[in-house]
Amino acid sequence: MKLILAKQLQSNLKKNKLKFSVTVTLKKDVLDPQGKVVLNTLQNIGMKDLKSIRQGKYFEIEIEETNHIEAEKKIDEMCKKLLANLIIENYEVKKI
Repeated sequence: MKLILAKQLQSNLKKNKLKFSVTVTLKKDVLDPQGKVVLNTLQNIGMKDLKSIRQGKYFEIEIEETNHIEAEKKIDEMCKKLLANLIIENYEVKKI
């Protein structure tokens, strides 16, 4: 009986959580010195076919929310307020 209740509780908890991935990248016209260093280093160790590399940030966010639209609004707000610098960065949100 306890096992059944524990499984139901875990199932309910999973239903109340949504998971999103957020990828933050520099805008196209913004210089990327870290990407340039990585590119140069890889080329120096023999990977000559590389044309360009741009670095970014990746976040996985789990949120206690049952409504997908509300959850995405909250994630979007997080990005605008903290995770991305909207002057120089773009971001993309995907549900996992």
